[in-house]
Amino acid sequence: MKKRIAIFASGSGSNAQKIMEHFKRSAEAEVVLILTNNPQAYVLQRADNFEIPSHVFTRNEFYNSDDVIRMLKTLQVDLIVLAGFLWLVPQSLLAAFPNKIINLHPALLPKYGGKGMYGDNVHKAILDAGEEESGITIHFVNEQFDEGEIIHQSKFKIEPGDNLEMVKFKGQQLEHLHFPKVIENLLKKMKS
Repeated sequence: MKKRIAIFASGSGSNAQKIMEHFKRSAEAEVVLILTNNPQAYVLQRADNFEIPSHVFTRNEFYNSDDVIRMLKTLQVDLIVLAGFLWLVPQSLLAAFPNKIINLHPALLPKYGGKGMYGDNVHKAILDAGEEESGITIHFVNEQFDEGEIIHQSKFKIEPGDNLEMVKFKGQQLEHLHFPKVIENLLKKMKS
């Protein structure tokens, strides 16, 4: 039986797209659901393009009910992937899917992580600090922002003159290259 992936995203969903593309013809795994907290998120259009069901949930539904957990359990989801999802995962979801929720962070953790550190905020902080390199971190999710066990890190060099867009572009290249492969390798290690 194919492993089943659910993706949470809050925005455009470029990583969700790469993951859907990667597993579209896979015999091993499939994306079965896209979830978002943002009814305007472009990731919903991407899900439609791949004919993958999607669900928009409210803050109340996510934090004060078991609706999302029930949906994931009904679909027998093996792995939850946070791909640009901006809310802290509630304890109830962590308990329902122990060591089965992963996130991608656009920096080399433990640096530049934590509340409010996402997207351009991260890249600006890295540039402001004069860092010579940055990268991506894929990690398990726990009850704190960006503090779960690290699964994978990849780096790139920040050249003199690199601006925000360049740093973001270099990071996204690594995200799109590594995130689907790391997910595939994790799923292979999971017991059926």
